[in-house]
Formats: sequence, structure tokens, C-alpha cells
Amino acid sequence: MKMGVLTFSVRLMFLILCIFINGSFSKLERLGHPVTKSDGSLDILVFGDWGRKGGFNQSLVAHQMGIVGEQLDIDFVISVGDNFYDDGLKGDTDPSFEASFSHIYTHPSLQKQWYSVLGNHDYRGNVSAQLSQVLTQKDWRWFCRRSFVLCSGMVEFFFVDTNPFVRKYFTDPEDHTYDWSNVLPRKKYISNLLRDLDLEIKKSRATWKFFVGHHGIKTAGQHGVTQELVDQLLPILEENKVDLYINGHDHCLQHIGSEGEIQFLTSGGGSKAWRGDIQPWDPKELKLYYDGQGFMSLHITHSEVKFVFYDISGNVLHQSTLSKKSKTFGLF
Repeated sequence: MKMGVLTFSVRLMFLILCIFINGSFSKLERLGHPVTKSDGSLDILVFGDWGRKGGFNQSLVAHQMGIVGEQLDIDFVISVGDNFYDDGLKGDTDPSFEASFSHIYTHPSLQKQWYSVLGNHDYRGNVSAQLSQVLTQKDWRWFCRRSFVLCSGMVEFFFVDTNPFVRKYFTDPEDHTYDWSNVLPRKKYISNLLRDLDLEIKKSRATWKFFVGHHGIKTAGQHGVTQELVDQLLPILEENKVDLYINGHDHCLQHIGSEGEIQFLTSGGGSKAWRGDIQPWDPKELKLYYDGQGFMSLHITHSEVKFVFYDISGNVLHQSTLSKKSKTFGLF
């Protein structure tokens, strides 16, 4: 009997070891956000490129977010990066955290959990500071990681650290210093991340699958498409029939997509905007391009997702629905 138990234990350990060696374990942190509405729906605000201590109309955007957040009774907020300008945080005691976050987003409706990824400006500071529990102790709403999976009811959000994909940050840093601690060697970091994302999304049984990153895959904005993401991340999205890819980086609001395909949504109007330029794009795909400040909301049910873009005055610029049954979308 003892020998049988021992043999089983050895076999189990060997199986686990084989799975580990073959890369079948994902290292991505998985979180759950409770669903509180009786119909199971979710309401979320999404924006990025904001942390300027209230300047460049950040405070005005925050005010409108509070109003819309109250109207929608939002469940949480997503930040798509560039949380603190110009060079991230110096440390977990940097007063910029309170000056750009806690003291700005004060509306009662915004006292919900915030889920954030890092932007390139965040990487110019102390990355570990933004990931620190010290900030969460200062303001319980704050949650930031490089990459993670958030599960909430019928939807799973795959938050992706897109910064290491961008080759020019390593080869032509434009006189900026980036904090690549815990990222190098770059190729191994990217390879492991892509593997983990692929493993996680393949085992997902969620009705909706959304990816959230800082850099754009399809964008008519100033920065243009991030070719490294087109080459390396987009195939995973397409193979696994992801519904939305949401990003910031370009300081504008955009909706690019075709019927039956992934919808690409840019919400990078959290503060400084009005770049004054737009890249050529197929007008059949470019449903919205707004060169200004604003934010986006998502209303998610089992059968459809409605996304709405707002300007700094709370005016609706564009709204669309994506239906799960046929994966078609309608414009309003």
C-alpha cells in the first residue's frame, strides 16, 4: 500500500515536472472582479495618457468621467497606460501619485477599483513603484501590473505589457532612460509573455475576450501602428477570436474595425491631446477619429457590448454595439 502511494506520488510529480518543462503553466496573475448587478452586466470606464497633476484638461476629463460613471453605475475603471508624466514615478513616495491620481479622480462614482497597465512614459521612471503595494495602501483603488488576466462574469480581460515589444525603445531611446529591470533579456521576456497569453486565452471559456495594452495595433494616430505587435501579438488575437483590442498611446479617440473582425479601440485622451495630425486609413474601417480629450465606456451583457466615446464636455462622439451571436456591430 505504501509502495502504491509512493509510486503514485512519483508519477504525479513527474507529470507536473513534464508539464512545467513543456511550458504548459502560465505565470500570469489571474484576478476576479465580482459581478454585482442582478442581470450580470458590467459597466466600465476606459482611458489613458492622463497623469499630469490636473493639467492639460486632465481635471475636466476627470469631472466628466465622474458624471458618466454615476449615470452608468460603473463597476471599475481601466487605465491603458502613461499613468504619470513625463517620466513615471521616482519611487513609491513620489507625491505625483496623489497629485495626478488620488487628488484628481475624487468623484464618488470613481471610488471603484482601477486596473492599470504601464505605458512608455511609466517605463521612464521607477516601474516597481507603480507595481508596489505601498501605493495600494495609500489609495486602495490602485492596481497596476505588467501583464495579468482579469475575470469578471462573462468577460475576461487580458492586460498586456506592450512596451518591451517596441524595438526602438532599446535601439534608439531618444535620450530617454527606461527601467528595463525584470524585463531583460528582451526576447525571452516577450517569448514567455506570448506563450502565457496564448495558454490563458486558449483555456478561457468566457463569452467575451478583450485585450488591453498601451500601444496601438491599428491606429491612424500620430504614433502609427506598432509593427512588432502586428507581427507577434495580433496572430494570437486572431487565432483565438478576440473581440476587442483596447489601447492608448495616441492621444485621441478611435474606433477601427470591420464587421466580423476584431474591433480596435483607442482611448488615449485623458489629458494632453490635439496633436493635429492623422495617418491615412481606410474610411470603411475608421469609424471614429477624434483628435481631442475624452474617454470611453463599455456596457457588457451576455449578448452584446456597447462602447461609447465621450468628449471633455460629456458629449457622445460615437457609439457602437458588437453582437456576440453574429459578431456584427451597429453604429449609432
